[in-house]
Amino acid sequence: MTTQQRRIGFLGPFGTFTEEALRSQKDLLDAELVPMRTFVDVLNSTQNGTVDLGFVAIENAIEGTVNVTLDTLAFDTELRIQREVVLDIKMNLMAKPGTKMSDIKTVMSHPVANAQCRQYLRKNLPDVEVLPANSTAEAARLTSEAQGMAALGPASAGKLYGLDLMGVDVADLKGNQTRFLVVGSEGVPARTGNDKTTVVLAQHENKPGSLVAILHEFSARNLDLTKLTSRPARPAFGDSHTALGQYSFIIDIDGHIDDDILANCLVNVRAKHADVKFLGSYPAAGNGSTEKRVAASEAWTQATEWMNQIRNQVY
Repeated sequence: MTTQQRRIGFLGPFGTFTEEALRSQKDLLDAELVPMRTFVDVLNSTQNGTVDLGFVAIENAIEGTVNVTLDTLAFDTELRIQREVVLDIKMNLMAKPGTKMSDIKTVMSHPVANAQCRQYLRKNLPDVEVLPANSTAEAARLTSEAQGMAALGPASAGKLYGLDLMGVDVADLKGNQTRFLVVGSEGVPARTGNDKTTVVLAQHENKPGSLVAILHEFSARNLDLTKLTSRPARPAFGDSHTALGQYSFIIDIDGHIDDDILANCLVNVRAKHADVKFLGSYPAAGNGSTEKRVAASEAWTQATEWMNQIRNQVY
């Protein structure tokens, strides 16, 4: 009996930074890689079972959150995050062989990539038209078929589509990185000791101090919030309407749902402050710092044991 090959959807065509990040995960390379037009297509295809896993960008060090990915995960699907992957990004300006800088009339790339190079374009190509593409590799492909056009993207895409590098590592800030997520309909990966948990919060009542009260639940337990994003409230948690000025909060927490202290915190948040949608507990990229979480968990365990000893005396 043979095991069916897994299928993983990613932002295509081949040659994108997303593919590069995906190929950095050696245990995923035995899967069939399925290029798709947009991150929404990747997530919806994962939701409906067309592919087994989705691989999507969620955050860039320069441009910030990839909102279309975050909103689709938070409000439109029931997927679980399985892991995160961080890739060093070197954005390059590429064009057909023989093209001069003075020949370039249009620059094209994914909107997030274009935004990472605003200052470079303003300084070096102030009069060009900047156009969006579905992906960096799609921009490279279109550039290979046009005159007077350049693309921003990975060198691998330029090589794939026969383009020359006209500018190397042209992002506005150095140390540029993008964070990606592997998502699926599977359960929750086991605790590794270097994990993150992501949740969506919709407050029971928006009033002065309500967000502070939520944040205090985490602070009181020495839980580190590695990211907090507000997004316009969307129909979620059974709600069917929204209004301008209403927001949901998406929070990344240093820890795993299998940590008693984190589980207790989310129980308190849900009971007292906000509806909670659980997006996953998953291995974090890199080594991370776990000293605070270990100390807090040990203190919590000791306090729980102390209380259990007292409660065991009840008759």
